[in-house]
Amino acid sequence: MTLDKSYKNYIEVLKREIVTARIKASLSVNKELIILYWKIGTHILTMQEKEGWGAKVIEQVSGDLLREFPEMRGLSSRNLKYMRAFSSRWQNFEFVQEVLAQITWYHNIAILEKSNEEEQLWYITKTIENGWSRNVLVHQIESNLYGRQGNAVTNFKDTLPSPQSDLSHELIKSPYNLEFLNISEEILEKDLEQALIGNIRDFLLELGKGFSFVGNQYHIELEGEDYYIDLLFYHLKLRCYVIIELKTGKFLPEHAGKMNFYLNLVDHQLRHTEDNPSIGIILCKDKRNITVKYSLDGLKRPLGVSEYKLNKELEKKIKESLPDEKELKKELGEESGELKKNIGFS
Repeated sequence: MTLDKSYKNYIEVLKREIVTARIKASLSVNKELIILYWKIGTHILTMQEKEGWGAKVIEQVSGDLLREFPEMRGLSSRNLKYMRAFSSRWQNFEFVQEVLAQITWYHNIAILEKSNEEEQLWYITKTIENGWSRNVLVHQIESNLYGRQGNAVTNFKDTLPSPQSDLSHELIKSPYNLEFLNISEEILEKDLEQALIGNIRDFLLELGKGFSFVGNQYHIELEGEDYYIDLLFYHLKLRCYVIIELKTGKFLPEHAGKMNFYLNLVDHQLRHTEDNPSIGIILCKDKRNITVKYSLDGLKRPLGVSEYKLNKELEKKIKESLPDEKELKKELGEESGELKKNIGFS
């Protein structure tokens, strides 16, 4: 039988409805799971304070619950300890219900390892905003994204209106973590550029949400002369072009002058009337902040200077304390659609 177009369209509508329903069901189950874990942790905390129970009672509680609910996952003593720590850190039930329930238990455990509450809240917000998977979140924590955000030296406050100046400054981090390139410290600028292009997805992840790649060695002509921009992006949230120039050595004052020229070219030849002023980022192996500040002082175009790291120089200590994802999946049973078993659903 030949299916007509209307029937095919109907099937597509049904498929979309099923996918939407599955997503909603998954979110609903995850929310109930987070709330359940918070309540269990709260009960343990309350009884320990009220009855003076020691830490070993958690193993007994785990054993008793597993005997009563043998089909239920996530009741190991280790996970109960996470529940207790989770409830101790986040005592506001509304915050747990409305915010923390938007991310998985894996995410919450990873964030819980950070001792600074302000940093925890930052990672929670960014995870929800960007839709980070747990692996991406752990990577951002390991690379100290929180500490690297807004560390570049810029002239944005002097060259951009508010709030674009603040948003742009938060956008640029320093140092950028380029260890995913798996290359040595000694590298030519053209090779660094090709390596970044070959790993553009990882580079876009490191740059952050909103970057759209336009091209490399982007050609612009002026008065019969040819000019080539290393990397050209467009930022969807800031609504502006972003130029990145790569320097494998230390920052030099003349780099700022060349970037200022490129920003003038882009703004006069590429920028549309609804676009905001273009932003320049000089990405170098080494920068000296005083030299950078003196070089940017007086320039009318928005420009920032950041460093990059190619090897394992970035802080990794937290990785040792984070639970292994495979072990968690095996213990909690959330792999292959088994999330419902965690809260006793059939």
